[in-house]
Amino acid sequence: MFDLHIQGVASLKEKRFVLRSLKDRIAHGFNVSIAETGYQDKWQRCELAVSVVAGQRAGVERTLDAVRALLDGEPELRVIGDDTDIL
Repeated sequence: MFDLHIQGVASLKEKRFVLRSLKDRIAHGFNVSIAETGYQDKWQRCELAVSVVAGQRAGVERTLDAVRALLDGEPELRVIGDDTDIL
């Protein structure tokens, strides 16, 4: 789960536009499931949950690290926190 601050948006509509593009790139680029799971009523805050299935733990960790690197590289986003649960 990634807790994000989205800079420069002034409405929920702008937030949804930014997130739709981001979620599509992550889902298709890394073959994962992704959903907005928190702060849906906040303009500049977002919680994204990413679900990965892999045969080994290392594969899950690599994928989540790559997603984090993508998020860190987005100029309009700041990762406030992340939490990982591997089952």
